[in-house]
Amino acid sequence: MELLAIAGATLLLHAAAGARYGYFRDELYYLACSDHLALGYVDHPPLSIAVLRLARLVLGDSLWAIRLPAWLAAAATVFVTGLLARQIGGARFAQILAALCVVVGPVYLGVGHFFSMNALDLLFWSVSALAFVHAISSTRPAWWVALGVLLGLGLLNKISVLWLGAGMAAVLLLTGARRHLTTAGPWLTAAIAGALFLPHVVWQIQHGWPTLEFIENATTRKMSPVAPLEFLANQIVVQHPITLPVWTAGLLLLFRRGGQRLDARALVWLFVVPAAILLVSGTARANYLSPAFPMIFAAGAVAIERMVQRQWLRAGMVVAIVAAGAVTAPAGLPVLPVETFIRYAAALRLAPRAEEKTRVGLLPQHYADQFGWPELAREVSAVYAGLSPDERGRCAILATNYGRAGAIDFFGRELGLPRAISGHNSYYLWGPRDYTGDVMIIVGGSYEDHAPDFEQVVEMRAVRCRYCMPYEDGVRIFVCRRLKMPLRDAWRSIKDYI
Repeated sequence: MELLAIAGATLLLHAAAGARYGYFRDELYYLACSDHLALGYVDHPPLSIAVLRLARLVLGDSLWAIRLPAWLAAAATVFVTGLLARQIGGARFAQILAALCVVVGPVYLGVGHFFSMNALDLLFWSVSALAFVHAISSTRPAWWVALGVLLGLGLLNKISVLWLGAGMAAVLLLTGARRHLTTAGPWLTAAIAGALFLPHVVWQIQHGWPTLEFIENATTRKMSPVAPLEFLANQIVVQHPITLPVWTAGLLLLFRRGGQRLDARALVWLFVVPAAILLVSGTARANYLSPAFPMIFAAGAVAIERMVQRQWLRAGMVVAIVAAGAVTAPAGLPVLPVETFIRYAAALRLAPRAEEKTRVGLLPQHYADQFGWPELAREVSAVYAGLSPDERGRCAILATNYGRAGAIDFFGRELGLPRAISGHNSYYLWGPRDYTGDVMIIVGGSYEDHAPDFEQVVEMRAVRCRYCMPYEDGVRIFVCRRLKMPLRDAWRSIKDYI
């Protein structure tokens, strides 16, 4: 009952703050992807897009409608984290403690706030971990079948589920769970997961492995290097410092062999192996490890429950976590008006930080990317309306990144704009359609970027926004005429997988 109450409170919290700002950059891109259903996309597999398409068909395109799946996934992740603690022997206190650690983490509040594959990813990792500890603790093959389905669907949502698979492999090779390797269970899991993921692999082959190119470009051109100690320190911040004792207690289980349950130690391995992979990579964002934390929270909560027997002390820990989470909640959820948040963040020294090779402005990126998109579409509409009727009939709107293209596609519908084209990620695969390049509105770039390719380039206006990311403030809009080669021939040169 307590777990249901905590999960329900999580859902209500997200719903209360869900529409305070605006559509997130990636949400606009995902909306465009959901209009182009496929077995794959340049930067993600297809499952999350299918979920979004279903949500749109049933509920519409409002912010609450498209974000409801993420809020439900966030609440379910909280609930499953408590179940993980119960599965490895945790009683009421351990279950509550583990669940609350996920509730208060700024990264979980942020990821669960808007629609993306990441909110679903958290749930797939947690449920898969629960199925795995059931599988290695029993002789029922049904758990291995369920695990195969979960891992396969998880891979169709986000390929990083492979890190979780590596952790499971480590458990099967390095612990007493290796006895299961002589049974059909683990092999059946691998076969089912592989079969479910195979259509996306075929799609990758057919399209020249675009995701590998995307990952390479993002690693070398976009992500900032992160030293191992910095990566670990960032975990304390994004998971909330108040939860540090819990996941530290979980890690210590690896070094305490006597009397430790296999399933509890398995959960620790499911955290340690992905952490090691990310530490070695050297460019991982802090949030990349977040899907593995529910496992270590569950293990640590059970360990703390056994150490702390006094009820008043347990109650004090719960109150401290809830209070600390309330203080930092505005860092992950837009519960405050934007100007109030800016002052609040300054008072708490929560200055915006960048994990990419770019500057930040007044707001952290997960908030800044919710501003400026309707204004951009209106400015493009004004330029489009200034063309002659003949030119409007032939005009292509080319956006230089998927956020701008998605904004034009989504907000431009009511403004009478044609759908945008772009070379950025999956927009590139959708091509230039039937446009020739004779008349184009280009959103982004500079005169020097476009002048060599057109006979005429005229800068029309710039889009201003106070709260957006700095590179979106002052975006310039150009009318370009008479491309010097057919647009279809020039298309390959504008591909930008990053």
